Amino acid sequence: MKQLLTIVFTAFLAFGAVAEGDPPLDIRRADEVSLAEFLWLNRLIVVFADTERDPAFQKQITLLQERSSDLSERDVIVIVDFEPDNPSAIREKLRPRGFGFVLIDKDGLVKLRKASPWDTREISRSIDKTDLRQQELRDGRNGGT
Repeated sequence: MKQLLTIVFTAFLAFGAVAEGDPPLDIRRADEVSLAEFLWLNRLIVVFADTERDPAFQKQITLLQERSSDLSERDVIVIVDFEPDNPSAIREKLRPRGFGFVLIDKDGLVKLRKASPWDTREISRSIDKTDLRQQELRDGRNGGT
């Protein structure tokens, strides 16, 4: 059921922007997860906004969806939080102001913060420069595989 909700939520936010052959993004709501459950398993992209109707928020989700296979190869899960009036533990920890984009590596450390939407190609390059990703590539692994 949660997988179906994720797919429906993704399609709704991305307005059908899925590239042919790309898997749907794994998008989760911040109020339903904790950062600790992803430690050493996944990289996280956390997208904040004051409302899901924020044009920057919608653009970011669309950009992520367009090349979701690049993110999937890097074990990325997207977490969204657009409810500042009911702050999640993740919002309280990362303290965004308005729209915000945060990249968290598998070790739980914040690697990147942006106040405007970022393209998946740029995100992938940033991930590929991290020590953990370099180690995965040296070991001949795509992400955790």
